[in-house]
Amino acid sequence: MKKIGFIGLGIMGKPMAKNLLKAGYSLTVYDINSAAASEVAGCGAAKAETIADVVKNSDVILTMLPNSPHVKEVVLGNGGILENASEGQIFVDMSSIDPTVSKELAAALAKKGIKMLDAPVSGGEPKAVDGTLSFMVGGDEDVFNEVKGILGFMGASVVLVGEVGSGNVTKLANQIIVALNIAAVSEAMVFVKKAGVDPEKVYKAIRGGLAGSTVMDAKVPLALERNFKPGFRIELHIKDLQNALDTGGAVNMPLPMTAQVMQILQALKALGKEKNDHGDIIEYFEKLGDITIA
Repeated sequence: MKKIGFIGLGIMGKPMAKNLLKAGYSLTVYDINSAAASEVAGCGAAKAETIADVVKNSDVILTMLPNSPHVKEVVLGNGGILENASEGQIFVDMSSIDPTVSKELAAALAKKGIKMLDAPVSGGEPKAVDGTLSFMVGGDEDVFNEVKGILGFMGASVVLVGEVGSGNVTKLANQIIVALNIAAVSEAMVFVKKAGVDPEKVYKAIRGGLAGSTVMDAKVPLALERNFKPGFRIELHIKDLQNALDTGGAVNMPLPMTAQVMQILQALKALGKEKNDHGDIIEYFEKLGDITIA
């Protein structure tokens, strides 16, 4: 069984790492938050003091980090993965980042014989906890087949979509759809409340029809409870939509609806709500309608 290194133990990474331990893998972990690494070590992982220690004790190195600059620093920075890895090791970046950065990192690692996949995930904290994430993977098929089983202990769906970078393009498409879906559901629920109809009853009436969605089922009950504890923070969705807009610009693809939802998210950030769950988009529409759905 391959030895695994795991770098990045935040809201998503920590439960993902724990699921690998439950599967019986030998795991070495690192995070700048020492307490997070200690918590996972308490479940059976080896706690590394440096990234170099992770790399030297792993066949497969996984990262789950906030954004492109963080991944670049971990891979290309002093004491990072590139400096310490050796030929034949596999690097799988599960972060959601700019696809062009994924390609840049893969090219740099390839010069040293290190194989890379970009494998961002969808599903948020609940699915990270129960091991039912969806993995969108870019890279060589043979490399994918080597690690598909590992990813399968963290996700219910593991799909190879193309070459390196394709995983993050797919994730950006996912994030566009999720953001627009939350916005549409939010606007509709505030609309029915303003029109004098019970949003909870409307939700129950339409959730089984064509308008129903995973997003609706995940976010409407929480909005009715006024529970905006983050499963996926607004500030992270802003990051993803910015990467989508940047990529759209690079390939000459206008994204007008994405840009509109980005402005909604930026408005919520200006109100100090960037740490809230992205389901808090509904508060934007509630302010427009001067009403809450609860």
